[in-house]
Amino acid sequence: MGRNIDWERGNLHMAENVYGYIRVSSKEQHTDRQQIALIQYGISEKNLFSDRQSGKDFDRPQYKRLLRKLKPYDCIVVTSLDRLGRNYVEIQEQWNIITRKKKSGHRRTGHAPSEHPERP
Repeated sequence: MGRNIDWERGNLHMAENVYGYIRVSSKEQHTDRQQIALIQYGISEKNLFSDRQSGKDFDRPQYKRLLRKLKPYDCIVVTSLDRLGRNYVEIQEQWNIITRKKKSGHRRTGHAPSEHPERP
């Protein structure tokens, strides 16, 4: 008995909980653009998880906290896949953890609105 969540069209209304994940590589970089995009996407600030750490691996405190919190039919939203990490193989491994073991989903918002002002 599963839910029919249309991840491709962004129909998140059937997801139990929707979380946003934000990552920047260094303490000098700002998370504002990603945070604004995720909030505009409809994610509550209390459901945002943010790391200021390299994407070389997934040993990040807030990412690990998010995975522990994730339940079946929850959804993680990122502004782009490179916010998850830099290593394609590791991103695929995390995707398997999220979708198969946790039975949750992942959604990319697209570009942050401030990056492309001509887009809504």
